[in-house]
Amino acid sequence: MRRREFISLLSGMVVAWPRAVMAQGAANRPLVAVLVPGTAVNYTYARSLEGLRAGLRDLGYVEGKNIVIEYRSAEGNYERLPKLAAELVRLKPDVLVTSATPATLAAKQATTTIPIVMVDVSDPVGSGIVASFAHPGGNITGLTDLGVELYGKRLELLKNAFPQIRHVAFLFNPANLSYRTIFEAGRGRDDHC
Repeated sequence: MRRREFISLLSGMVVAWPRAVMAQGAANRPLVAVLVPGTAVNYTYARSLEGLRAGLRDLGYVEGKNIVIEYRSAEGNYERLPKLAAELVRLKPDVLVTSATPATLAAKQATTTIPIVMVDVSDPVGSGIVASFAHPGGNITGLTDLGVELYGKRLELLKNAFPQIRHVAFLFNPANLSYRTIFEAGRGRDDHC
């Protein structure tokens, strides 16, 4: 190969290489899958999703530019969660973000290999999502509000703030396993503050 041909070939590679990398990058942008049990326009989920986008932006990831986010919402119909989780898993996301216990359980059943980041799960150990806090095992990590462990403390604080209180009612969704665990633990009790 002559010097002139070599320089032409090298120049062509230098010009073509960034285009090839950009084209490959467009097809291989990170994919974040998001599964929520309620409607995505619900105030809580809308704020959480915006928080996710803002956190990703802080790390340099902009939705539609250098990262793709796929959303699925069960619209309050928890029976749809396993199907939606399986649908997201088929997309082969880099990470699956779930909100609340039912969505996280559905994701856990759908994959053992894709990393799952859970948020808003009250009792991940009691609901069987993770083995323990110290050694969760599997492919799941995330945040918990430790609701089960804190309910007694919350009642104590309520009693201290309002000493005249004698009865407290707790409304919950029995389809949500986190709350069901709390309810079953206190069933048959008639404790007074």
